[in-house]
Amino acid sequence: MGEKVKLIIATHRQYGDIILNDLYLPVQVGSDLNRTDLGYQKDNVGDNISAKNNKYSELTALYWAWKNMDAEYIGLVHYRRHFGGKNYHHGKDRLNWIITKSELEPMLDKYDVILPKKRRYYIETLYSHYKHTHYSNQLDVTSDIIKEKYPEYADTYEKVINKTSGYMFNMVIMRKDLLDAYCTWLFDILFELEKRLGTQNLDAFQQRFYGRVSEIIFNAWLEKQFEDGVIDKKRVNELPVVYLGKSNFNKKLVAFLMAKFLGKKYQHSF
Repeated sequence: MGEKVKLIIATHRQYGDIILNDLYLPVQVGSDLNRTDLGYQKDNVGDNISAKNNKYSELTALYWAWKNMDAEYIGLVHYRRHFGGKNYHHGKDRLNWIITKSELEPMLDKYDVILPKKRRYYIETLYSHYKHTHYSNQLDVTSDIIKEKYPEYADTYEKVINKTSGYMFNMVIMRKDLLDAYCTWLFDILFELEKRLGTQNLDAFQQRFYGRVSEIIFNAWLEKQFEDGVIDKKRVNELPVVYLGKSNFNKKLVAFLMAKFLGKKYQHSF
């Protein structure tokens, strides 16, 4: 086994606030689709699905890490979203809010899985929110696939999509053996979903739905691990999310309400 822990930063562009130290490894996603060299680790080296990045988003970085990295714990973050550490909300420099290796490593003696704090929708279930902002048939077909390939997960999936909160953003730090089990399950489902739905002739933003479906079904996978005693809830920790760059809460709220009450689908990230 190699290092204790490595966090990959999924990015498609050079970013002024990118973190370069021995905990973080920036991974240029979609390197097969964009030959511009950002100077970061490319996701089209070794066993990879880089060419699917226009549909799978940051999951091409997760796949690359799963297949090509050697560490006891592997994590995925995003160039705009990171896990917060002890200095979260201390001072104005958000880079200082992000968790460091010296803070993270001791946690791994207590926790097998580290996640962002749950996102709560209050007036929406995970399913209804997805239906209003994207296209619900994507979750319906996913449900069909789970029933066919992993019927033992079917009831858990139905329970999860009717909850009003969940772990979002495809952010995770996980023990390697658990990550292996999750990714084996996840990509088996997504590859079958892709066979059935393709891009659905959607625009560039909406056709990236495979990454969004994974946010939902991760919660089903995790809940099933709790039910089966594979993962102890006491060994799961939640950390705050540090947002780098511009994030407009008011625009998010307006888009959320317009999707729910006026049927206006999301057209871009916020």
